[in-house]
Amino acid sequence: MSRYLAVLRSWLMVVAIIAAGNTLQSFRDHSFLSDKLYTGKPQHVNGLQARTFGVWTLLSSVIRCTCAIDIQNKTLYHITLWTFIMALAHFLSEVWVYHTAHVTIGIMAPLMVASFSILGMLIGFQFLEVQPEPPPSSTKKRN
Repeated sequence: MSRYLAVLRSWLMVVAIIAAGNTLQSFRDHSFLSDKLYTGKPQHVNGLQARTFGVWTLLSSVIRCTCAIDIQNKTLYHITLWTFIMALAHFLSEVWVYHTAHVTIGIMAPLMVASFSILGMLIGFQFLEVQPEPPPSSTKKRN
C-alpha cells in the first residue's frame, strides 16, 4: 500500500472517531446542535432531530472506520466518498438554502473536513491497487 493511502487511512480513522464523539454528544444533549451548528434557527432543533442527526453521524462514522480498515475495497471507498459528499451538501444547504446555520466555526469545521476528505479521497483513487480481472472461462459457449 502506498504511503498516501496509509495517511488517508489515518485521516479517515480520526474523522470516524470525531464523528462517534459527535454522535454521543447529539444523544446526550441536543443543545449542542443549536449552539454549534444550527445557529440560524436554533428553535428547530429538538431531541428527535438531534437523535436523527446522531444516528446519521454514527452511520457515517462506521462507514469511514470500515473504509480505513479496508481501504482497498473500491465499493466501500466509493460509499465513504459519498458520505463526505452528502455531508458537504447537507451543511451547505443548511447555510445557503434553509438558513438554519450561519457561517461560524461550528459549521466551517464540518465543511472543511468534508471538503478536504473529498479532495483527499479523489486523489487517493490513483493509489488504489488495480484489481486483476478474472481469467476468461475455459468453457466457451459455442454457437
